[in-house]
Amino acid sequence: MNEETIQQETQAPGAPVGETTPYKGRRKVRVGVVVSDKMDKTVVVAVMRSYRHPLYGKTIRRTKKYMAHDEQNACRVGDRVEIVETRPLSRHKRWRVRAILERAQ
Repeated sequence: MNEETIQQETQAPGAPVGETTPYKGRRKVRVGVVVSDKMDKTVVVAVMRSYRHPLYGKTIRRTKKYMAHDEQNACRVGDRVEIVETRPLSRHKRWRVRAILERAQ
């Protein structure tokens, strides 16, 4: 590969020709419910996904729990939150809270 093709591949869409921006991949985003807020600056978020069984066609619901970083300790149990993937913050935390979508009643 020559330098010109590398520059075209890293060219940001809509940017003027010749200017490049560092490429940062899309980060995964999940929406879930806070199930634990007992740790300092950490919440546990349960994310539910549903899919159809490939053979039988039944809709199956699966829940996975993610530890997410909550810098202001703003989340409470029952809140619907949006979490986004980030660099590893600790042994288990690879997500951070982006927004609180709905407060618990």
